[in-house]
Amino acid sequence: MNLNNQTIGVVGLGLMGQSFVKRLDDAKIKVLGYDVHPKAIESFGQHRFSTLSELSASCQTMILAVFNSKQVEEALFSENGLLKYAQNPLHIICTSTCDPNEMKQLCEKTQQMGHQFLELPISGTSMQLARGDCLGLVGGSLELADQLAELLNVITPNRQYIGPVGDASKAKLSINLVLGLHRAALAEGLHFGLQLGLDPEKLLQTLQNSAAASNVMKIKGPLMVKRSYENPQSKVDQSLKDFGLIQDLADEHDIVLPFAKIYISLLTSQLKDGKGHLDNAIIFEAIQQLKTHP
Repeated sequence: MNLNNQTIGVVGLGLMGQSFVKRLDDAKIKVLGYDVHPKAIESFGQHRFSTLSELSASCQTMILAVFNSKQVEEALFSENGLLKYAQNPLHIICTSTCDPNEMKQLCEKTQQMGHQFLELPISGTSMQLARGDCLGLVGGSLELADQLAELLNVITPNRQYIGPVGDASKAKLSINLVLGLHRAALAEGLHFGLQLGLDPEKLLQTLQNSAAASNVMKIKGPLMVKRSYENPQSKVDQSLKDFGLIQDLADEHDIVLPFAKIYISLLTSQLKDGKGHLDNAIIFEAIQQLKTHP
C-alpha cells in the first residue's frame, strides 16, 4: 500500500480518533474526518471535514474509532453510510472495542458487499496511541494485514496478530478486564494508605519502586493522587461499556467474574453522579466515598 497519494478517512474524532489523526499528520499523510459532534469537527478543522458519503468517494481506507458496534454499523450501513454509495472497494479498519460476535457479523456483511474488513482494537490510552507506544490487536486476514502494513506501521507500530475477526475483540476485553482491576486495586491501596495517615504522593512513589509497580500505576496513579480527572485519557463511560461487554460474554459462557461485578458497581456510582465523561481513574473517588456511604 503506497501512502504517497492516499487520503485516509477517520470516522470518530474523540480521544482515540484524534490520536489516529495525530499519527497520520506526523507522517504527513492526508486525512479527512467525520464526527457527529460539532466540537470534534471544530477542533479537527472544518477544511478537513467530510460527510460519510464524501469520505467513501475520497478515501480507499477508513479507520473507524467510534464508541460501540452499533455506531460501527451505522457508519457503514446506514442510509448515508460509508458503504451505501462507495464506488470502489474500501478497506475498513475497525479500532472500536466491540462484542466479538457482532464484530464477526459486521465483517461478514462488509465482505458480502465487496469490501475488506480488518479488526484493530487498541490496547493503551489515547496518549499512548498518540506517542506510538500502544499495542494494536489484529484480527482478520493476514493477507489484508500485510497489504495495509505501511499504514499500520504509522498508526500502531507495535502490533500482535491474534486470529480471525472477533478474536482481537476477545483479547482486548481480556486485557481491559485486567487493566480495570489493576486500577481498582491501585485505588484501594492508595485509599488504605491515605486513611492510615500516609502521604499519597510518597506512597505512590514507594509503590512504583516496589514489586507492585505497573504501567497502570504509572499512568493512573498521578491522577488519583492529584484527584484530577478532567482531562481523560480513557473515560468512565467507555470503561463501563467495555465491562458491560465483558460481563455479557461471561454470562453467555457461564464464567464467574466476581471482581468485575465490584468494578462495575464502583464505576456505575460515578456515572450516576454525572461523571461519565471523566477519567476512569476516578474509581479512587468511588472507593473514598464508601467510607461514608457503605
